[in-house]
Amino acid sequence: MTTETAAGTDPEAMSFEDALKELERIVETLERGQGSLDDAIAAYERGAKLKKYCQAKLEEARLKVEKIKLDDSGQPAGTTGLDG
Repeated sequence: MTTETAAGTDPEAMSFEDALKELERIVETLERGQGSLDDAIAAYERGAKLKKYCQAKLEEARLKVEKIKLDDSGQPAGTTGLDG
């Protein structure tokens, strides 16, 4: 049930897209009920780490988008700092 990337790649070292793909593979495998109980537990733990990482990246992106300043015509006019 383990994948090449699940062998120890820290989610922080992965791109959002790669982490999401791995998480999707884990979910599909768990939904099919394939593998041993130990493999399923390890996959679930890995999936939880990937989910946490992906949620953090999405929140980071959301905050950046919220900081985009628009001019009077609605066009991007720069950004404000993340602190305000």
